[in-house]
Amino acid sequence: MSGRSALIVGCGDVGGRLARRLLARGWHVEGLRRSVGELPQGVHPVPADLADGRIPDAWPQRTPDYLVYCVAASQHDEAGYQAAYVEGLRHVLGWLVQKGQRPRRLLFVSSSSVYAQKDGEWIDETAATAPQGYSGRVMLEAERLALESGIPASVVRLTGIYGPGREWLLSQVRQGYRVAEEPPLYGNRIHAEDAASLLDFLLQADADGVALEDCYIGVDDDPAPLAEVVAWLRQRMGVTDWSEEQRVRRTGSKRCRNARARALGWAPQYPSYREGYAAILEGRG
Repeated sequence: MSGRSALIVGCGDVGGRLARRLLARGWHVEGLRRSVGELPQGVHPVPADLADGRIPDAWPQRTPDYLVYCVAASQHDEAGYQAAYVEGLRHVLGWLVQKGQRPRRLLFVSSSSVYAQKDGEWIDETAATAPQGYSGRVMLEAERLALESGIPASVVRLTGIYGPGREWLLSQVRQGYRVAEEPPLYGNRIHAEDAASLLDFLLQADADGVALEDCYIGVDDDPAPLAEVVAWLRQRMGVTDWSEEQRVRRTGSKRCRNARARALGWAPQYPSYREGYAAILEGRG
């Protein structure tokens, strides 16, 4: 048994995958979410609504070594993002103060939406953040709240999470999804299991005394053009019908690097969309 503990706020898909990894190493894991019946076996439930400022009845009595804030907005507009990422985090930080608790480190799960670059530029953690949309602006506000919380904190900017249950692109390809090849529309992605493995890796590194940076990008090794990904999926799935019109949901185009995380020793299990989507299509993902 490691004797280490973590409180995962927003213990859903990625958070649940992280919880299972920590449990396998003997960590004590508590999971905060509204529907605690969906928590992985072995996670101590903390039922709570982050919109309610009152401290949850089941709030841990013992100070968690690590706090992972890994929520997903249930309402996809600016108000929903503000409630989930800023106000929710503010409530959790307030509950820690009320209990006199100070975790060893806070990991705040953010998004690459904080980057506004759209011309295929290569992006790392030092790139300018000037988001034009509400999602990126709210995420930056929440990141600042985490980094200025008084708790040592690291922000993890995940990109294009996909995996079982996150199969929007597969569904679109089955319907004949068609995108232009030129100019290339670069997309960044990370398999949900690799997103969890990165969070796990950072927690383990910190627990082992490794000095962490205040920001990491979570992405695979291959920020490929969307047209290339779609063509590969069409071939693998045997899709022969094309849509009459090109349909692209996003306008941004950038290429994110994972060099900082790799320099610590982390490596994705699914280094590109090929390995990740192959696993899903073969029922292994």
